[in-house]
Amino acid sequence: MFNFTYNIPTKVYFGDNQLSNLGKEIKKFGKKVLLCYGGGSIKKIGLYDEVIDELKKENLEIFELNGIEPNPRVTSVNTGANICKKEKIDVLLAVGGGSVIDCSKAISVSAYCDGDAWEKYWINFEEVNNKIVPVGSILTMAGTGSEMNGGSVITHEEKMLKNGRVFSPEVYPKFSILNPEYTYTVPKYQMISGIFDTLSHLMEQYFSGDDNNTTDYILEGVMEALIDNARVALKNPEDYEARSNIM
Repeated sequence: MFNFTYNIPTKVYFGDNQLSNLGKEIKKFGKKVLLCYGGGSIKKIGLYDEVIDELKKENLEIFELNGIEPNPRVTSVNTGANICKKEKIDVLLAVGGGSVIDCSKAISVSAYCDGDAWEKYWINFEEVNNKIVPVGSILTMAGTGSEMNGGSVITHEEKMLKNGRVFSPEVYPKFSILNPEYTYTVPKYQMISGIFDTLSHLMEQYFSGDDNNTTDYILEGVMEALIDNARVALKNPEDYEARSNIM
């Protein structure tokens, strides 16, 4: 077995009614929050209004970056970074799936980067040596694990590149709110895509290396649980237990 260092500093609030913890977590970092989200699905399901209400309870100053793409682009990262610098944002709040969270992490390291962040961090993979804007997340689609890791996959359209990298634990979300009910309204196709995404990441680890270690047995159990719960969720997308296990 290889040597390793294991450090996941993200604080996780799992289950229903956990959104009540949002305000107290955000205000640990300051008063100015940049709310990052995608095409507007969080407004359709009412989550946007709930988030705004919780932030206003703490008298936080709210700025917004919407329209983050399913494969987040460097242009969105740069837009968010400029907002952070101009408004002196204290904390980023990503509400959505892995793409929104990936983009928010990219913004967090790019805002105060000296030079081209894309070249430094996604091409040359340099270590981050500038100020990092902390990130919190509210997950609406399970699949990538971005809510608990330092990964960030960004697309540069002009250069036709889609690059990913893993940042140090300082870039991990400081907290993540995971309510399985937020995944109920995800379209069936997207739910299946997320389930297969999860399965793919598990298989990547399972089929790597040639040793027969404890991790392989854990992965077998997780994959079996994922398949069993996916079958239940396909029949009833609002089965809380199944969606909890998938998340």
